[in-house]
Amino acid sequence: MNKIRRIGVYTSGGDAPGMNAAIRAVVRTALFNDVKVTGIFRGYEGMIEGDFTEMVSRSVSSILQKGGTILKSARCPEFRTPEGRRKAYENVRRSGIDALVAIGGDGTFTGAEKFSQEYDIPVMCIPGTIDNDLFGTDYTLGFDTANNTVIEAIDKIKDTAASHNRLFFVEVMGRDSGCIALNAGVAGGAEAIMLPEKETAIDELIDMLETAKERNKTSMIVIVAEGDKNGGAYYVAKRVKEKFDFYDTKVSILGHLQRGGSPSSFDRVLATRMGYFAVNELLNGNRNSTVGIRGSKMVATSLEEALRGKEFKLDEELVTIAEVMNI
Repeated sequence: MNKIRRIGVYTSGGDAPGMNAAIRAVVRTALFNDVKVTGIFRGYEGMIEGDFTEMVSRSVSSILQKGGTILKSARCPEFRTPEGRRKAYENVRRSGIDALVAIGGDGTFTGAEKFSQEYDIPVMCIPGTIDNDLFGTDYTLGFDTANNTVIEAIDKIKDTAASHNRLFFVEVMGRDSGCIALNAGVAGGAEAIMLPEKETAIDELIDMLETAKERNKTSMIVIVAEGDKNGGAYYVAKRVKEKFDFYDTKVSILGHLQRGGSPSSFDRVLATRMGYFAVNELLNGNRNSTVGIRGSKMVATSLEEALRGKEFKLDEELVTIAEVMNI
């Protein structure tokens, strides 16, 4: 393999707390090894448009604690076409980039794998998504911070719910993954959790709420992942209200505030380790892989296995624990 002299780094898809910390780690690890770094703005869109910048150590000063991404992010339908990827490659080649570090979710990984296969350019991927739904790592960047944000909101909502004998339906992000709903629901002491992976009928939910009422619970919280099969928190609340009107029912949609904010200590350290590991894997000859953490160790998983090898599944033990804690 030719010696890597310049690495391109970019963020793509939905932003996640910790992306900036990962960018910082990539830049400084590369520079430490006498490898130059090009920052690519707006992910694949910026790659197609040639929106590049030279990055030095000072380029990533004071970004460790910032949410979002200084390199910006965007969806790019054009990159899904051969013509779009060709434009991107011409810009990458013109800028002297020998390898890429992509930070994002499964869409970012899919694009990176396709690009690498077509143009034989080494790629390492860093999992950055609050959904924590990528195979090959126990945790993705942003998941811990998003959970802390949701738990803080739940704690505050519980205060007002208890003051007014209210039933709150709190909708959290998770179109296809219930990781945030499950973990925040357990940590926040929710009475019920609605998950995309586990279809819960409205009548089943009402039975749970009636049982809780019989135990003299004066207020309750139900966490609903946005991808729940019943249609989201507003629809679930409406259906429940039609059959179970003991409580004053309210709905709170937490929305995109879950993506923002300063990353937690866990996410900052994880991002730094992932960025450092990704660059060193490239320099050691690895390519077309995603980095991750298993237990306390950093690991590399091939993109083929990460994208198609196994399906990510919720922690079934935690699902059981949630049910036990709701009695």
